[in-house]
Amino acid sequence: MIKDWLSKSAGDVAEQLIARNRENESDAAVAGFGVKDRVYRATELLRAAMFPNVFSDEVIPEACLPTFVSDNLQKAAMLLYGVISEVFCYTCGGDAPLGGTCASCEEKADQAVCAFMDTLPEVSRLLNTDITAAYLGDPAAKGKTEIMLAYPSFEAVSIFRLAHSLHVLGVPLIPRMMTEYAHQKTGIDIHPGATVGESFFIDHGTGVVIGETCTIGKGVKLYQGVTLGAKSFEMDENGNPVKGIKRHPDIGDRVVIYAGATILGGNTHIGDDSVIGGNVWLTHSVPAGSKVYNTLSNKERS
Repeated sequence: MIKDWLSKSAGDVAEQLIARNRENESDAAVAGFGVKDRVYRATELLRAAMFPNVFSDEVIPEACLPTFVSDNLQKAAMLLYGVISEVFCYTCGGDAPLGGTCASCEEKADQAVCAFMDTLPEVSRLLNTDITAAYLGDPAAKGKTEIMLAYPSFEAVSIFRLAHSLHVLGVPLIPRMMTEYAHQKTGIDIHPGATVGESFFIDHGTGVVIGETCTIGKGVKLYQGVTLGAKSFEMDENGNPVKGIKRHPDIGDRVVIYAGATILGGNTHIGDDSVIGGNVWLTHSVPAGSKVYNTLSNKERS
């Protein structure tokens, strides 16, 4: 009977769940300071500041733009300061209580947030090149407004570029949470550590994966289902993957990679102006101007 369970067993189950949760320090820390909602909120405030009539809840008249943008920037900065302070403290091993902060971590967060906020004009510039690339790269696009309002590429890349700026500044955890937020929204998975040049476009987008140590040049276009991943993982003496080494490919300028292609390995370089066809599996470098196609189509096999 439910009444008996509530009176006799609920407490025991609760104690077991709490004990199990203590074994996972990440879960305990996230529960301690509710980081996710604040990260997502800050992300949306920043995007609304850069593109007010795309990411705001209402149309902002021209005369109100300075106040609106400034207000969003200030709110985002304070949210980020709080959550980055807490995350720094979580990773520093100090004596601050769960969800609390210490003076040194607050100072580090202050410096990181100020430096990050100063990158926003450059992030905005890069995103405008991405919008133009999408418009020029898709015959179905009727205008740049459509790109900003309806294309998953802009949705994902607008978050990625913010996350990458934080990643470069050495902020832990938060950048990855931001790009996973984009992943949830679009199906496009870009690690914040990846380096992506201007005029970047992902057509359709679903299922694209771009790894942490991948570099992508200028004017690159990807289609759905592309993976820029690791070929294998170097293991340490305990059989665990070695962290912090180059694992993902380098993609040159003006490369086009068609749907379902998989390019793997930290030593793999795709030269400028190359075209990689659909469903190609590639684990070696190719020179500039290469055209690599899957020649094993059903028609050719027959």
